[in-house]
Amino acid sequence: MDRFGNVLFENKEIENERLELMEKEAHYFLGPNLTMKNCTLVLKVSARRLFFDGARFINCTFEVKQELKNHQQWLAASLKGCRFKGRLSGCDFGHWPEYSSLPGYQHGSIEDCDFSEARLDGCRIIGCDPATLRFPKWPCFTLLDPIGRATELQSVKWPGAFGDIIPDTLLKNPPTTKALTYYAPAAAKLLETTPEALRAVIEKFDSIVY
Repeated sequence: MDRFGNVLFENKEIENERLELMEKEAHYFLGPNLTMKNCTLVLKVSARRLFFDGARFINCTFEVKQELKNHQQWLAASLKGCRFKGRLSGCDFGHWPEYSSLPGYQHGSIEDCDFSEARLDGCRIIGCDPATLRFPKWPCFTLLDPIGRATELQSVKWPGAFGDIIPDTLLKNPPTTKALTYYAPAAAKLLETTPEALRAVIEKFDSIVY
């Protein structure tokens, strides 16, 4: 860590190592020109202290030890064959063309990654093929091609006092959004309903993974 509290990982290739990013007062910068292969990264910092700049992660495991909220920096990382564990909310993964002029974001991608041991809520896959990904099972549920299927999703009555929130908010996502994952207990609380009532509607759609 330098005297400004920055920890830099750049201009190198790292293999088969375990990195613990847990210092609460540090700012962690991964990239540019960083490739990590078969590494385990333990994350216990807030989103505002974790930065990616075109870093490439290949067959790495991310162990999220405290909930990582609203972390868009994943869009500046290339993720291939990686596994995620822990709680992530409001995070975006993949390639967002509108961001591609920013440092690192032109490298954003995700493929062959596994979220089955993670809890995702309000997380999006943008500009990449979700067919190569493993999503978490119930009580999480994932809407595939939510923009393209918005009309279909609006054709049914969703439960709760605010049952129109889920289908109506789909159109507010970027047009290149390919998948959107919610955590049913959190969604049910927002809608003032129950996870069981949500599931009864979810089961009607082949385009929802749960």
